[in-house]
Amino acid sequence: MMDLSWSDAKSSRITMNSKTKNEWVLTLPSFIWLLVFFLIPTCIIYAYALKPNNIYGGVGEGWSLEAIKDLINPNYYVLLFRTIFLGIATTLFCLLLALPVGYQMTLISKRARRLLMLMLVLPFWSSFLIRIFAWKMLLHPEGYIKNFLVSIHLIDADTSLLYNLGSVILVMVYTYLPFAVFPIYAAASKFNFQLFEAAMDLGATKNQAFFKVFIPGIAKGILTGTMMVFISAVGAYVIPDLVGGFSSEMIGNKIAQRVFVDRHLPQASALSALLSLVIFLPLLAYVFISTRQKKIEVEVRNRE
Repeated sequence: MMDLSWSDAKSSRITMNSKTKNEWVLTLPSFIWLLVFFLIPTCIIYAYALKPNNIYGGVGEGWSLEAIKDLINPNYYVLLFRTIFLGIATTLFCLLLALPVGYQMTLISKRARRLLMLMLVLPFWSSFLIRIFAWKMLLHPEGYIKNFLVSIHLIDADTSLLYNLGSVILVMVYTYLPFAVFPIYAAASKFNFQLFEAAMDLGATKNQAFFKVFIPGIAKGILTGTMMVFISAVGAYVIPDLVGGFSSEMIGNKIAQRVFVDRHLPQASALSALLSLVIFLPLLAYVFISTRQKKIEVEVRNRE
């Protein structure tokens, strides 16, 4: 018996070691990718933010806090607030549209679901710039949308649909909506709809069951979609540049200006570091909420 238990323990230890090695082998390529294309460039950006500017468009020798001190400029606060506002507004509109779409995708037939998914993916088959220029033509003062709205007397002939915050939000919602729909649909497809029916049998209305049972049940998908849309929106600079104009400038536009026009790499790096903090804080909140949900799920399973 002693020999048998010792051999069983040894075999289980060997199995665990092999599983650990397999996990490392599978994780190593992703780790190398993140190290080379994310961690190292991020460290370089933070290092450049602490360098003096070079008159030839590079970085000088030594260290300097000049680029960091320049962030005290009130104009950057306006850009930061506008960037966060546009990111939050885009995320909210995407969620409002993605929740009913993701819910209905689980109820319709497979053929209709595939057609809807194709319609969501189809715009990505064309160039990103072409799609933005197409919206610019549609929102043009002589475009179809403007002429139609004027003809039905919803807007005046002097109203501009371009170069404002509304046009930026519209195009960003159009661009990033699939990033919210697909995570929500993935979570909704795994949702147990018997809970939905049970809530209605207990007296809840359909809307009450939707908000109190369905939405908490797909919380992970909502969080994933929120992060994907928000991170993409706050880092945008092509959309506000083409359809927003100067009044809708975001931090991304200012970074591009510092790099390609002003050739001030330390200042661009300082702004990039500021933008990364705006992105990292929601990511940390997402990790905290996800970890807390996992702990709650484990506690519930242990009680059962």
